[in-house]
Amino acid sequence: MHEDLIFAVNDDFDRIRRDLESLVRIPSVSAADFDASQVRRSAEATKELFEDEGLQNVQLLELDGAHPAVFGEIPAPPGAPTIMLYAHHDVQPPGPDDLWDSPPFKPTERDGRLYGRGTSDDKSGIVVHLGAIRAHGGNPPVGVKVFVEGEEEIGSAHLVDFLSTYTELLSTDAIVIADSGNWRVGEPALTVSLRGLVDCVVEVRTLQSAVHSGGFGGVVPDSLTALSRLLATLHDDDGEVAVKGLVDGGPTGLDLDEAELRAQAGAVEGLHLLGSGSITERMWHKPAIAVLAIDAPPVAKAINALVPVARAKVSLRLSPGDVPERAMEALTSHLVANAPWGAEVTVTPGSSGDAFKLDTSGAAYEAYRQAFSIAWGTETTDMGVGGSIPFVAAFSEMFPDAAILLTGVGDPTSAAHGPNESQDLDELRRGTIAEAIALRLLADAAQ
Repeated sequence: MHEDLIFAVNDDFDRIRRDLESLVRIPSVSAADFDASQVRRSAEATKELFEDEGLQNVQLLELDGAHPAVFGEIPAPPGAPTIMLYAHHDVQPPGPDDLWDSPPFKPTERDGRLYGRGTSDDKSGIVVHLGAIRAHGGNPPVGVKVFVEGEEEIGSAHLVDFLSTYTELLSTDAIVIADSGNWRVGEPALTVSLRGLVDCVVEVRTLQSAVHSGGFGGVVPDSLTALSRLLATLHDDDGEVAVKGLVDGGPTGLDLDEAELRAQAGAVEGLHLLGSGSITERMWHKPAIAVLAIDAPPVAKAINALVPVARAKVSLRLSPGDVPERAMEALTSHLVANAPWGAEVTVTPGSSGDAFKLDTSGAAYEAYRQAFSIAWGTETTDMGVGGSIPFVAAFSEMFPDAAILLTGVGDPTSAAHGPNESQDLDELRRGTIAEAIALRLLADAAQ
């Protein structure tokens, strides 16, 4: 059963890989201060791939000030549902080249993995959708609408506007978001919960301007020391988040071995883990705070002067069930209340994203679980993700009757957003087989 689709994907896999490599070669970094023309080039290349497969109405979706998205469709046969297949073609900045073992935009295979920025997050999602459509000879038994965004890595800044502007074009019965990953290599998963996110910039000022560190040191506190003391109040001595009023989502029913976690994270020897509870509970269902950046004089330019002002960007991940507005108020109140030594503390809220718990009932989930089990030869795991995908809430609000599924072919060793990002090629092949089978099962369920 489904051997024809398995054969079709296996036979086509060299081309699927070549398509992924061609997309990875385009440095489609959507962040500010990078070349926006490369994001457009990536959109054009994605558009061409879907045009070559005979999709109808293939076009770039445009909005003023936004990077382009790509759309294409195959109308549904009578009585069949329509499925939106989502991915994104933009990528994170690569970071310093010397941290990569091979150039970030030169796809390179090592030990069955393809290395390069975007190999996993999320150009793999594009070619999974493409390969699944090809497996059906370009005529899947359900309607398909492909939507490939160009701004996911900058927070999907215009996604709500895209959905509002193109609502009728994008209307669908189910949405498959290929921007997550699997539990482990060889163990497929559906993502069923996401943490939310709020962040802010906290500024600590102790002086109007710099003064001599010898003349005033020992009496007047500098802003960097004050900022350090303030940031240290965000956790207690055990590493638990110390901000009051945040939601704790409780146990997950699934856990990681500590040694496996340490290997996945690349933790230095002897590092103590933060917090309490199971590892997955801490990663998926409890709040987490990280300091992402600090504005201060670089060491190479340090002088003997007390630094008058310093800033830090603080990121707070929220448990499913928490509310970004309430969490931002709690974080702000904590920072202001813990101002050290009477320093001036100013908090400027930044981005936010809703936490989300998906409804996993219905035909779409049954089809994907069965398809994953066929493709991988093992049961499908329901897992949470500690990161945030704020646009899931946008899709849910715009299309409230559509089932939403979070899938993907990355794994915990894919190093998304980091140096040496990679994609396991066998996972890519199995993920494409699974999606091709799931499209057929969805059609069967509608009969």
